[in-house]
Amino acid sequence: MAEQYRTVAHEGVHEIEINKSRFRCALAPAATEREAQEFVERVRREHSTATHNCFAYVIGADGGVQRASDDGEPGGTAGVPMLQMLVRREVRYVAAVVTRYYGGVKLGAGGLIRAYGGVVGEALDALGTVVRQRFRLVTIVTDHQRAGKLENDLRAMGRAVREVRYGEGVTIEVGLPGADLAAFRAWLADSTAGTARLEIGDEVYGTAPGA
Repeated sequence: MAEQYRTVAHEGVHEIEINKSRFRCALAPAATEREAQEFVERVRREHSTATHNCFAYVIGADGGVQRASDDGEPGGTAGVPMLQMLVRREVRYVAAVVTRYYGGVKLGAGGLIRAYGGVVGEALDALGTVVRQRFRLVTIVTDHQRAGKLENDLRAMGRAVREVRYGEGVTIEVGLPGADLAAFRAWLADSTAGTARLEIGDEVYGTAPGA
């Protein structure tokens, strides 16, 4: 697994007009290829009267699954430049759909390539991106007396506190860089006089604190 990857901050739309044709780029984070495909189909349904609904997506922190479609535009003039823009900007787990409403003026192959790739780049700038960091999920089990201070200390240290649950005891779920695990275990034992229990969970990606 890659240590981190960049993705679009949130779902959104950016639109430009070139020679009377409207190019509407819809971007969305997508955790799986199925999510990406469902997003593409949703945009296609919403814009079923458009001239073209071209798409590109990259699924995988290492740039794994990649797909692109020209949806009737001349081969290599739409989906490919869209995909190239996503890859060049190093965004992952993202789907892009560019909807074109033809305005009556032909742009030529070069013009189409610049339009489709360009609107994706502008959409990334407009919506913004975030860095997702690889974390090891750990769960701290402690008593009510220590829980409040422990949670405050974790947040003050910049730790990614994901969830706090109160029951008979208190469980605090934290996202922790794998390299910090040994030092964190020692810190926790010292901070709670050895009373807290640490449970090691799976590796996941999450937004880095302060990102």
